[in-house]
This record gives sequence, structure tokens and C-alpha cells, in this order.
Amino acid sequence: MIRHHKTHGHQGVEHRVRTEAQVEGILKGPPQEQRLYKDAQLLDDGKTLGECGFTSQTARPQAPATVGLAFRADDTFKALRIEPFSSPPELPDVMKPQDSGGSANEQAL
Repeated sequence: MIRHHKTHGHQGVEHRVRTEAQVEGILKGPPQEQRLYKDAQLLDDGKTLGECGFTSQTARPQAPATVGLAFRADDTFKALRIEPFSSPPELPDVMKPQDSGGSANEQAL
């Protein structure tokens, strides 16, 4: 998942250049105006995402890895800023997990 401020997008890519090209298509920021980060550490331009530690084992659909994104502003890059996700609302009672004992109908069978 690529995150920039409150913007985030799911990308299924293995190579850094393809990631930057996809970001360019979505956010209109050319690759030379982008910096990608992992855990607040700048990623090496010469390495693929796999070489930076993003693999199918560390970045799964159900538990995506985060790639931070910062853009150039004038002669310097903006600071990396990722807004936290908002908390989801509480589940309605009908969607909450039921007791493990099962319902009365299931127990009668």
C-alpha cells in the first residue's frame, strides 16, 4: 500500500520503477519528484522493492506493507507525512460474532 498524507492506494508491483510509474499515473508526480520510504527510511533508488524487504511474505493482501511517499517541493523534498487511518465505527449487533456454543436451533440438531 502506498501512502501519502491521507491518500493511500493498493499496488501490486515488485519493481520500484513500476511503482513510481504507477504513482505518476495516479498522483501526477514524475518519478524524479518522488521519494519512497519503508518505516521512515528512504529506499535506495537502485534497488527493487523486493531488495528493500517487500516480498510476498511481508506484503500480503490481508496485511499489506506500507510504502511512504514524499514529493519534491521546489528544491527540496517535503517531509514524509502519513496520516493514521480513522477508527471504524462499532459493528452492529447483527454483525458481531456469536457465542461459540451455537444457537438453540443448531444445538437441537
